[in-house]
Amino acid sequence: MQDKLKSWYGVIGLPRLIIIGFFILLCILSVVLGLPINMLISDTLVRTGMNGILVLAMVPGILCGIGLNFGLPLGILCGLLGGLISIEMDLTGLTALFTAILISIPIALIVGYGYGVLLNKVKGSEMMVSTYMGFSSVSLMCIAWLILPFNSIEIKWPIGQGLRTTIALADRYDKVLDNALSFYIGGVRFPTGLIVMFLLCCLIMWIILKTKKGMAMIAAGSNEKFALASGINIQKSRIFGTVLSTILGAVGIIVYSQSYGFYQLYQAPMMMGFAAVAAVLIGGASATKAKISHVIIGTLLFQGLLTIGLPVANKIVTEGNLAEVVRIIISNGIILYALTKVGGSEE
Repeated sequence: MQDKLKSWYGVIGLPRLIIIGFFILLCILSVVLGLPINMLISDTLVRTGMNGILVLAMVPGILCGIGLNFGLPLGILCGLLGGLISIEMDLTGLTALFTAILISIPIALIVGYGYGVLLNKVKGSEMMVSTYMGFSSVSLMCIAWLILPFNSIEIKWPIGQGLRTTIALADRYDKVLDNALSFYIGGVRFPTGLIVMFLLCCLIMWIILKTKKGMAMIAAGSNEKFALASGINIQKSRIFGTVLSTILGAVGIIVYSQSYGFYQLYQAPMMMGFAAVAAVLIGGASATKAKISHVIIGTLLFQGLLTIGLPVANKIVTEGNLAEVVRIIISNGIILYALTKVGGSEE
């Protein structure tokens, strides 16, 4: 029995045990403080589904050897572009949603390939360069949003040039996945379509990792000397992982936005990569190792901490609004912990 406990401790690690314990404590406090725990759990499930694919985008990047993909905004921008084109085509419902996804995938493939080639040329400095690429691409697209030739009144400003900062999806595909086949259990609403979409992407990613190309990518990322000796092309494997990460970022922002109810342009995508990094790391991943289970566990824990922790903090300290302060402490604290482990060993 003692050996089993030691084994579980080795797998989970002390930091995640503390985080899980803190999450359980927050759930207990929410009940004691009279907060609607069923609504908080419902919101946690929704936030898990809407953010999960963006977190999943970290897995191929980590496994192929480029590390934590802080350049995720590149994929997000591709998804936003695909989403706007679907609105321009005057589509609605699930048709509009999946059309946006289908349009964004080839765009993300091209962008991801170029991004992968760049990361191959700066090998060893991927995290720094990816962060720069993420920030600079968002800034560059701020110019593009002003000059792209969209004509839909939902997208353009009614006066002058350029696209709106926030584009509502209420008349298009607002929460179509959240509402699809949703049901209640004990007052907790389960967003079936949203969770299924997230798990489906996880399944597709798992299948890809089991293919010959996926296993070659993992080998190239974990042990380059072994991969070279086995005849694996390191450069192509890294590009393959980068392309997958970029495509998942594009799909992820479309799923996120349909649940959020809006597309947000200009500066909004800039910091979204950091939340995805934090979630995958809280689930047990590192800068060199990641699993699908890390994505599921990490997204659930991270979003649960934010969803339940903020109202609990505001209930305890009634003066002022601590929500934003707590959110920054939690998210950036996890990222800070992650960065200390970038070159470290596994726990």
